[in-house]
Amino acid sequence: MRIIYSRAFIKSAKKLPLPIKKKLAALLEGIVENPFAPNLHTKPLAGKLAGLYSLRITRDWRVVFYFKSKENIVLVDTSHRSDIYK
Repeated sequence: MRIIYSRAFIKSAKKLPLPIKKKLAALLEGIVENPFAPNLHTKPLAGKLAGLYSLRITRDWRVVFYFKSKENIVLVDTSHRSDIYK
């Protein structure tokens, strides 16, 4: 798997608190190996976000992504769970 970072993701990731950034970096290594690993809590989204997936950084922080192909994952955005799905 290869990760593709969208501009929105890079912009939002820069604004994350430092402890969340560190946790995110560790999780991104795991997403390359298995995007559905239990520690990522990956879930498909529904409604207007159908086709996208969410993974958990911490209890309150999420990453939204989609599969561009079998080998490419596009990270769309990262934010607090109260904001990410809007």
